[in-house]
Amino acid sequence: LLHEPDKGPYVVCALQECRRMNVLTSEILRSLQELEKGLNGQLNMTQSMEDLSKALLLCQWPGRDPFSQCGWEKRAWPSKKALVPQFTDMLLRHAQLTRWTEELITPMSVWLSGLFNPMAYLTGVTQVTSRATGEPLDKMTQQTFVTTYKDPSAIPANAQFPENGAYIHGLFIEGARWPSLDEIEEVENIGGAPVGGTLLESRLKELMPPMPVLYIRAVPVSPSWEASAVGYLRHQEDIYECPVFITTMRGPTYLFLATLRTTESKHKWTLTGTALMLQTDT
Repeated sequence: LLHEPDKGPYVVCALQECRRMNVLTSEILRSLQELEKGLNGQLNMTQSMEDLSKALLLCQWPGRDPFSQCGWEKRAWPSKKALVPQFTDMLLRHAQLTRWTEELITPMSVWLSGLFNPMAYLTGVTQVTSRATGEPLDKMTQQTFVTTYKDPSAIPANAQFPENGAYIHGLFIEGARWPSLDEIEEVENIGGAPVGGTLLESRLKELMPPMPVLYIRAVPVSPSWEASAVGYLRHQEDIYECPVFITTMRGPTYLFLATLRTTESKHKWTLTGTALMLQTDT
């Protein structure tokens, strides 16, 4: 499978994710067993054991305190969740990897938020397309389309992978919202995926509504696009280059630019701080 041009990059991504998950779960098991022995008087309590015990009492993910010597945080993914939500998140990530690696068949839609290194999967999409089309890898980037599928379960069972890309889900939008299927006036087919809708103002008390399934498509870089530190800027009035972050901390958790359609001035969404997040804080 590693030598198959349309599967190799995805297999590598899955194996890397499994390795990181094994490292994290091994550290969790080791530290909890060590803490149990310390509480039973079989071992002397060390600073890392004290930090672990304190974090568990506070319902905080161990190691998030910058002065903590516990190793959970450095082996995990960026997150601002409390202990219970993040542990639940870890179980869901483990379940996705288990399904993915049973036969190493890439899911029709990957829960991007459930990966330790989401950029590795996006790079894999570009690599597969580059090998299929013959385009140089360093002259390609991603383009984003929002489908009419509310969630992965809405994708038909007989659906094929979209042209030169893949489906991802699990993202949230902050500072705006995406219309529901009933609100979308026109649906078009792009690369075999039904897409439609434009950015709308967010509703009251809807801080981070979930996004529908996204279609990530690898495309050649156009000469009119401007290369920048965060990605290629299209300079099109109907396209808002929306930053995608792993957490609401933004900044250091930046991933890539998503291209979202808009009928209003894209500067409006810049002023509202509209961005996509891979996870909420709860």
